Amino acid sequence: MDFFISNAYAEGAGPAPGGDMTQLIFLGGIFVLFYFLLIRPQVKRAKEHKKLTESLAKGDEVLTSGGLLGRVSELDDSFLSIEIADGVRVKVQRHAVSSLVPKGTMKGTAKEKDKEKEKETK
Repeated sequence: MDFFISNAYAEGAGPAPGGDMTQLIFLGGIFVLFYFLLIRPQVKRAKEHKKLTESLAKGDEVLTSGGLLGRVSELDDSFLSIEIADGVRVKVQRHAVSSLVPKGTMKGTAKEKDKEKEKETK
């Protein structure tokens, strides 16, 4: 039955003394590095996004994470309605708003572009 279980023999000397402290310092350094490179910037972005969603007002022009550009027409606690064209409204969550664009960004509607094309062809 000894052929199923291999024998365990003692190894040589263990690790050098003081190696545990070096490992702890190295682990702490990695944690500090991760904090400053990954955790801190993410928390900062989350605070800025929360501030953005709380400061939305009727008439603001926004860009959603799905790529919709529109003007805020109605506000609710967790939802808002965005007018993306004349008479076309879409209801989205506040967290879907990715950025606030400068007012006047939506001026280039299809009707205005058609008028400009007609002027160019004349």
